[in-house]
Amino acid sequence: MAKKSKKSKLPLAYKPIGFVLSWTGGTLAGLAFQKTWKVIRHEDDAPDALDRDRRWGEILLAAAIQGAIFAAVRSAVDRAGAKAIERSTGAWPVTDKEKGRD
Repeated sequence: MAKKSKKSKLPLAYKPIGFVLSWTGGTLAGLAFQKTWKVIRHEDDAPDALDRDRRWGEILLAAAIQGAIFAAVRSAVDRAGAKAIERSTGAWPVTDKEKGRD
């Protein structure tokens, strides 16, 4: 019975760890995007949607690349964190009820 109680508390205990992992992942994704943009366009700054002097194509390309990098890094960081928690505790950090919630 004690094992079930420990497993039911794990998702709540994982929330602060998940927050730190998400923040770290976002930072890593931002750095990866900056480096990628510099390689692709040889520019230090990517265009922003409100940059008056940038063309639609540049803005949409930057947004698509940034979104893809962010999603990939976030998934990798979240998965690595969950696997580490599972290895150290024996329980997956997210319950079936919490899947898909942000």
